[in-house]
Amino acid sequence: MNFPTKFVRAFVPAAIVVCAAPAAAKDSADMAHLKAHIGSVHTMTANFTQTDSRGRSSAGKMQLERPGKVRFEYGSGDLLLVANGKTLTLIDYQVGQKSSWPLNRTPLGVLLSSSPDLKGRAQIVPSDNKNVVSVRARDPAQYGSVTLVFLRSGSAPGGLQLYGWTAIDGQNRRTTVKLSNVRYNVAVPDSAFTYREPKKR
Repeated sequence: MNFPTKFVRAFVPAAIVVCAAPAAAKDSADMAHLKAHIGSVHTMTANFTQTDSRGRSSAGKMQLERPGKVRFEYGSGDLLLVANGKTLTLIDYQVGQKSSWPLNRTPLGVLLSSSPDLKGRAQIVPSDNKNVVSVRARDPAQYGSVTLVFLRSGSAPGGLQLYGWTAIDGQNRRTTVKLSNVRYNVAVPDSAFTYREPKKR
């Protein structure tokens, strides 16, 4: 397995573990803003940079459409992470393999919902920076967590702009994703959430 594939898989297991995480929402105002943000964003595009616990980085492009669809295209497109509304699939064209998981077992299920139920699934993380809103979901057995980071922005939907997230898996390995050039409610083609089958090597 090559480095880029390991890099993506470092995020996926943590994503699967965290979705069912029950946690108390302590800041109702920020949670209301978060729900308003998610409900107002129908599509989104962005560039992303993903960094693992050893400092290795990979970059690509993200396309999102609610409900249930997202595409992370790494580098030249040899590695994809695609959700089609029901299934999240990792495709590695270099080695000719793919793996799939039910979308509702990942935190992307919450992010991609058109009207998410955040009660008992997310917790506001205190921040010294008043312009930052961090939201954490944690596995009930503390095997992993995902922390989403938003910046307050009057021009962004719901007053929040998604800045990125950090996933920590059961082995305490950290994967951080930062977004740039974020655009909301722009045209995204349906073809973005499809993929060609990899050829077995």
